[in-house]
Amino acid sequence: MQTTQHVLFERSEMKDRHLVRKKIREHIADKAKLPILIFPEGTCINNTSVMMFKKGSFEVGGTIHPVAIKYDPRFGDAFWNSTKYSMMTYVFNVMTSWAIVCNVWYLPPMVKEEDEDAVHFANRVKAVIAARGGMSVLPWDGGLKRKKVKESFKEEQQKKYCQIV
Repeated sequence: MQTTQHVLFERSEMKDRHLVRKKIREHIADKAKLPILIFPEGTCINNTSVMMFKKGSFEVGGTIHPVAIKYDPRFGDAFWNSTKYSMMTYVFNVMTSWAIVCNVWYLPPMVKEEDEDAVHFANRVKAVIAARGGMSVLPWDGGLKRKKVKESFKEEQQKKYCQIV
């Protein structure tokens, strides 16, 4: 990882977040360096949707080169449902699959607009990726796979439903 200049951090550590932001800005400023590959969802889901992006990737500036990635499950499913399969079962399934086929679309570069904040920029990039991959856009992050839904989010959805009814 040192030879490829990975930027490692602990998401829960606030000091690490500031250090990562600084390292990414320095990397972007050096035109001799290769672009940084970031997965702003922070996790993978079942290949049908694009979840909320973490805004930190979109706060540092620079040009974003979006890439839409979608697995084709006809020969083997790359998705690991950790609530259903153990790691060993997942590895066995992947290793005995005919193939893991993946469609990759390189989309036009995008830049944050003057009046746009990081969240709106992230949502604009996410919408472009989802549209190209034929996936739906989700307004929540991957933490819902492992955590309970916040009461405030439930209340917000209940209010929206009441307005419809």
